[in-house]
Amino acid sequence: MTHIQSRTEIINVRGINYCIRHWGSHDAPALFFLHGRMDSSPTFQFVVDALKKSWHIIAPDWRGYGASEWLSRPYWFHEYYADLDCLLEHYSKEKPARIVGHSMGANIASMYAGVRPERIAQLVMLDFLGLKPEKDADVSATMGSWLAALQEQPQMRTYPDHESLARRLMATNPRLDEKKAVFLSRAVSRMRPDGQIEMACDPWHKIPSPIPYRAEDAKATWRKVASPVLMLVADQGYVHQRFANDPAEYRSRLESFSNVQVVKIAGSGHNIQHDQPEQIAAALENFFVRD
Repeated sequence: MTHIQSRTEIINVRGINYCIRHWGSHDAPALFFLHGRMDSSPTFQFVVDALKKSWHIIAPDWRGYGASEWLSRPYWFHEYYADLDCLLEHYSKEKPARIVGHSMGANIASMYAGVRPERIAQLVMLDFLGLKPEKDADVSATMGSWLAALQEQPQMRTYPDHESLARRLMATNPRLDEKKAVFLSRAVSRMRPDGQIEMACDPWHKIPSPIPYRAEDAKATWRKVASPVLMLVADQGYVHQRFANDPAEYRSRLESFSNVQVVKIAGSGHNIQHDQPEQIAAALENFFVRD
């Protein structure tokens, strides 16, 4: 399998060394690709390979992921909004940005778009429409779970070699073929000093948030998003799993966006960028307005 070559650079983002991956010419129209939780920027390789037009893809490894700096302590989610603000100031200071976010990346981008609507030209959300509804969330219990989790040193699962990780990836996602699994097993992992292989994610990301998720807060922020939004929903992904039996909540969340279109992606689980990259690439290029 031949892949379009990427290149990386390290920049300082609010005191953190950030790894930024680039595909394509710097002179081409820019697209920002934002990865999800427990992932990193190479996850978008198959989508990049499937694009037909010329684009400059800018894909950061979030703090604590991939080749960006790891803090080795709990992460405060709101830092990602400030990190994105800094990244857009660095790479797209003069114009609003086109953003594609998967899962956590879509969470960050959509909330940011409500806070800084003038900074976003177009937004694509890959299989994300918020977390499960939490009714009567117990704030004290959530805080207690967080405190308890801090007492343990979190660890990532390890594998003896890349081949073992590739097999694990295919077992977790039956739609993932062997060639893609082999690529991902090397691109989104790292070798530990003891020679074991692990996903390139700081294990402190496994610590739960001390603050309950409030869907109403997300919807209130989404109502302030001014840009067109494309929602790519996997037919077997997280959006389907969370809201298939709650159509009223699904409609309420979609209707929080003033300008939204939904495209269903067939034959896909949550890792939509792995399962159906050709469908994703076609939808992106149909949606984005070029310079």
